[in-house]
Amino acid sequence: MAAERRNILMDETARKNYIQGVTLLKQEFLGPTTADLQLPGPPTPVSTYDLFVVWHHYAMETFTPPTQGDRNAAHRGPVFLPWHRFMLILLELQLQRVLNDADAGLPYWDWAADGEAAPADQPDSAVWNEDCMGGQGSPITTGPFAFDANDPASWRVRVAANVQGQLVQANRGLRRGFGQSVAGLPTQADVAAALDLDEYDRSPWSTQSQGFRNRVEGWRPLAGAPGLHNRVHVWVGGDMLPSSSPNDPVFYLNHCNEDRIWAAWQATFPGSPYLPDQSASAELRGHRIDDDMYSLLTSPVTPRQMLDPSDFYSYDDLQVS
Repeated sequence: MAAERRNILMDETARKNYIQGVTLLKQEFLGPTTADLQLPGPPTPVSTYDLFVVWHHYAMETFTPPTQGDRNAAHRGPVFLPWHRFMLILLELQLQRVLNDADAGLPYWDWAADGEAAPADQPDSAVWNEDCMGGQGSPITTGPFAFDANDPASWRVRVAANVQGQLVQANRGLRRGFGQSVAGLPTQADVAAALDLDEYDRSPWSTQSQGFRNRVEGWRPLAGAPGLHNRVHVWVGGDMLPSSSPNDPVFYLNHCNEDRIWAAWQATFPGSPYLPDQSASAELRGHRIDDDMYSLLTSPVTPRQMLDPSDFYSYDDLQVS
């Protein structure tokens, strides 16, 4: 039976499961240390949750062929959506394992609904309540991911990207700063505009492209950039800004909603294929439909394998605008 992904603000069970699950993964240490990651400083254990942070950072900053231009192994190109769909599936499987619940699904945050509120009111959304994601601060001091320097079990950032884009050791609380660089979240009209585009992606397959992928990732149109996915990262701020953004559990709520928008687009345009296909230039390696996507696994997955995830999950609602 496939898991059902639900709105975190509409389903108390999904909300509690997610908080409990990511906390368990954050507290699970199965052997890897910062020495295995070749990070400077004394060897420090890294958790199962932290390894997802490392994977995302490497995909952005390290394992990118020089022919890709402004693309990297997970962003700024066609593979953005299937790569993150794969990441979400793997995290969801880990949550199901630690919760001992094969039906537990990742929740999503419908940020476009919150984007309909006045910018000054958006930090008051229920998603930032004590019983959900907690609020903002440096570090945050409310909610399940609040930091307490005297409590070793409180949420701690252990690996993070520095200002040079290098992954380094850390030992601090989670940071957020709402609306410091952009005034408000994406709106339902922004989502609707993306869903009107019937072409997945097109040349030059980058941040300059026209098409659904680039619109939903948030690079186009220039007049509204950053948009959609990118705008959410920038609006939340703090640890959501660098390549180590999965340090904040809100990362997965954002990407789960992004994936839901893609699922809605797929349902609207079932005949519109993933592009580029395998006949495209080898310079697009990693982004073509049958290319191995970058992962830390020995058995890579391709974008084609991510086009129908119905064996893994479904959404409670594809009405996204």
